[in-house]
Amino acid sequence: MNRFKKNVYVAVLVTIAVILTGTCYVNAMEKVNINTAPIEQLSELDRVGAKYAQRIVEYREKNGPFKAPEDIMNVKGIGQKTWEANKDRIVV
Repeated sequence: MNRFKKNVYVAVLVTIAVILTGTCYVNAMEKVNINTAPIEQLSELDRVGAKYAQRIVEYREKNGPFKAPEDIMNVKGIGQKTWEANKDRIVV
């Protein structure tokens, strides 16, 4: 492979990596309203999968809207570690 082709190949790989990383970073910083978010969006939170996202929805349907972001810890299975991992993203 000549030098020019190699440089183009590396540039393309770096561009793809930057695009993918940037997309993940934007999603990671997106705010999530735990009173209105659907299961799909809730499961994007760190340490929250579909099972816990479903519990969040069931909790708010049964108990009404969360009054404060940290109230997410009232949901069975969601504790301090999950709260700490997401406290900058969760809003009500």
